[in-house]
Amino acid sequence: MRHFGHIAPEVRERIFHREPCEFTADSPARLLSVALGATLYSPATRPRLADDVLKQAARGVVSMVLCLEDSIDDADVPAAEENLVRQFTDLAGRADADLPLLFVRVRTPGQIPDLVRRLGPAVRLLTGFVLPKFTEERGMAFLEALAAAEPAAGRRLYAMPVLESPELLYRESRMATLEGIGRTVDKHRDRVLALRLGVTDFCSSYGLRRAPDMTAYDVQVVASVISDVVNVLGRADGTGFTVTGPVWEYFRVQERMFKPQLRQSPFLQVQAVALREKLIEHAMDGLLREISLDHANGLLGKTCIHPSHVLPVHALSVVSHEEFSDAQDILRPERDGGGVLKSAYTNKMNEVKPHRAWAERTLLRAEAFGVANADIGFVELLAAGLADGT
Repeated sequence: MRHFGHIAPEVRERIFHREPCEFTADSPARLLSVALGATLYSPATRPRLADDVLKQAARGVVSMVLCLEDSIDDADVPAAEENLVRQFTDLAGRADADLPLLFVRVRTPGQIPDLVRRLGPAVRLLTGFVLPKFTEERGMAFLEALAAAEPAAGRRLYAMPVLESPELLYRESRMATLEGIGRTVDKHRDRVLALRLGVTDFCSSYGLRRAPDMTAYDVQVVASVISDVVNVLGRADGTGFTVTGPVWEYFRVQERMFKPQLRQSPFLQVQAVALREKLIEHAMDGLLREISLDHANGLLGKTCIHPSHVLPVHALSVVSHEEFSDAQDILRPERDGGGVLKSAYTNKMNEVKPHRAWAERTLLRAEAFGVANADIGFVELLAAGLADGT
């Protein structure tokens, strides 16, 4: 699979200076954690789940979570597990199927070995598990169950802990909780693919819900948690993990959407009115701002609950030609000693030592999402995906 692999090769050639790389579930974890992109969640109760997975993969989704936790009623868990096994078996029988990375969100540690056993040969399609309400006490049991299930699976199974517990939110317990989570995930570093943020649960603790024109960063009690999670668990010194962005809850807003970007793009001056309307329908100002703020605050990828969110997340993850140029300049071997240089775009200072970690992360993102041509921006990337039916 690859990002933007659903669009025609000649279109990719036009929009990319360097195309996204191909990857599989067996690719290095460092690349996979960045390549997750927009991780689309789906309740495991859906009766045509296998068809849904194939449909979304054809539209550019590269990672999905099939949920047995909060998205379904407590009483539906046994039926959802049965459906999950049945749908995995269906997918396993489609030899030519192009599948995304598939994760299962469980409720209890015991579900992990049980599902691995019940999946049988179809377990080869499973990339890993999403672990809810993760703390040191709860998390170790999940990770030990995952490690114990791996021999039966016959392959590496990744974990994606969700940080969403009240202990993490409350100031008096936050640092101790973060330190405990850090100790736990560090013990299983080779199987923890990424850390996910459960912002909806954070808001629930205070009876809050952000409006569609507000981002998670506008809710100060939530923003402070994100900041501390990145501070402790997202460092670029080799000790940190990929931390993914929070869910965006809205998928159909009739007010002003995406209009500033539309007005600023000369590309759209020659596009049909239908494409303009489609772009407006598929993107929201609040979502776009939140994705940009995710990146600015050290988060990459995003939890998504609607397919319309996927392409904006991926389009904003593509590395611009200017970013790529700066990163390459900073990392040239002859500059290992440091120093300061004017960017090739002559609009900024690149200071080699302070900007090195940023440059390394940028080139890894470029590998996963590609590098846009110099005259290609977000709107053009979004339009290319929409034109192919997304």
